[in-house]
Amino acid sequence: MADLATNSVLQHLKSLFPSAQKIGSSADVLKNPWWIVATVAYSGANRPEAVPVVFKHVLADLEQVQAAANVPTEKAQEERLLLARRFREALFKSGMVSGYSKAINGLVSLSEATPEDLRDTKTMRNTKLSPDELEKKGEEFFKVLYGDTADNVQGLLDKIYPDMGWFSNTLAYGAVYGHLDILDQLETSWVLVGTLIAGDTARQVGWHLANARRGGATLEEAKAARQIAIDVSASAGVKWRDGVPDITE
Repeated sequence: MADLATNSVLQHLKSLFPSAQKIGSSADVLKNPWWIVATVAYSGANRPEAVPVVFKHVLADLEQVQAAANVPTEKAQEERLLLARRFREALFKSGMVSGYSKAINGLVSLSEATPEDLRDTKTMRNTKLSPDELEKKGEEFFKVLYGDTADNVQGLLDKIYPDMGWFSNTLAYGAVYGHLDILDQLETSWVLVGTLIAGDTARQVGWHLANARRGGATLEEAKAARQIAIDVSASAGVKWRDGVPDITE
């Protein structure tokens, strides 16, 4: 691992995101997306050994603010479990574009570093939904995420291979991305931005930077997330054939 994810590196990555400048509450740690982007970029760049380092760093931040605020024990445990779930969910969602071998390796590394009381034994998603229900759910989320570009993107997926269009609606956006109980719409965009930059897929990076802005991210936040993913990916040896798309509005 060497200098891949040292404390100073992680402090630098954290400092890039605007809302990371001041951490005074549990929410400031739980809801700050710097670590979402960093985690999925490390995983997407095939460096799963860095994932538990990020997790331990963020967990330490959370426990520090909990102690300072005298958060009750039961509430503190709920927040710690939520943090672990958010890490797992980010890696799971990232696997849809990075490849499930990378997501599995990231989750294995995370699991090995996760205390027993912060693990899950039950599926987070509703496994009773029918394919038709998942397709409808996926179509709705896709349209919200892509806005006025949804028809063009869906049309492209249907054109290149109808099975890709169906898969995207039903499984990717219906079953995986569209589950928003743990990571919301914007946080899901951050997962995609970080993973796609690590994977050097410029077309989709552009799509999801725009989707992040559509989902409520400021221009400064979108640029920060892009830079975090670039810094992580570069440190892991990723080289971009045609550079990384920027966002200007």
